[in-house]
Amino acid sequence: MHLRKRILITGGAGFLGSHLCMRLVGEGHDVICADNFFTGTKDNIIALLDEPHFELMRHDVTFPLYVEVDEIYNLACPASPIHYQHDPVQTTKTSVHGAINMLGLAKRTGAKIFQASTSEVYGDPQVHPQVEGYWGHVNPIGERSCYDEGKRCAETLFFDYHRQHALQIKVARIFNTYGPNMHPNDGRVVSNFIMQALQGHPITLFGDGSQTRSFCYVDDLINGFTALMETGDDVTGPINLGNPNEFTIRELAEKVIELTNSKSELVSAPLPSDDPLQRQPNIEQAKSRLGWEPVIQLEEGLRKTIQYFESLL
Repeated sequence: MHLRKRILITGGAGFLGSHLCMRLVGEGHDVICADNFFTGTKDNIIALLDEPHFELMRHDVTFPLYVEVDEIYNLACPASPIHYQHDPVQTTKTSVHGAINMLGLAKRTGAKIFQASTSEVYGDPQVHPQVEGYWGHVNPIGERSCYDEGKRCAETLFFDYHRQHALQIKVARIFNTYGPNMHPNDGRVVSNFIMQALQGHPITLFGDGSQTRSFCYVDDLINGFTALMETGDDVTGPINLGNPNEFTIRELAEKVIELTNSKSELVSAPLPSDDPLQRQPNIEQAKSRLGWEPVIQLEEGLRKTIQYFESLL
């Protein structure tokens, strides 16, 4: 018989959270989605609202939550620069107070708890590709620090709760991810380029477009989440989850123009402060400990994402 788990997903109406909700409800679990709709939207989870094993709660993780659950996925936090710089104090609170509140809930209920951390903990890296043992190169007082340092502090809290209270923790460091349910105006490069291309607007390259990113399709990432959550107590992470195939931003723009048959031209804009020049995960740990690696390559993933944005327009 299938064991039905009660699973809380904070930020469950967001881009990644909505995909995780769909996956876990589909696997037959009871899912509580908690979201304050700062960046998440009901549209992302509308298909689940009539499901008897899905529950939506409007809740801000900076306040405690009292529910009975077996597992917690802590995804709540604005994740694009436009959104997290809009209210930087609240962004830090969401990462830090949110982690404290969810860890407290896990401690009380004995739940296993997953933290959606980020490749931003590496800052503008001096080690390439980034391995989990690298401590990072982060500006603590810059415009992106609310997110970078908030997520670093959340990791600290997770490991202290693990050592001090023997909590079962799983920490994933997520690299650039894209796919359906991304916010069309979130300012991230994939959504920006696709929206600009579909509307025939010029495509904005920051700098000369030579900076690199590695893009993981959302379905691959969610497979990584569940694989990490299913590991034994000996695996806490942090584990990098992302696609190691590295592309320049210019290559991405050209690929989007090709796939959308767009007439958009490329234009240059100044590079934002503290914008990392390279991002590429080393995923050897994910391969060996989780048996996980991405299977959907950029062109296939972009086609699916473009279809989604076309449906919005």
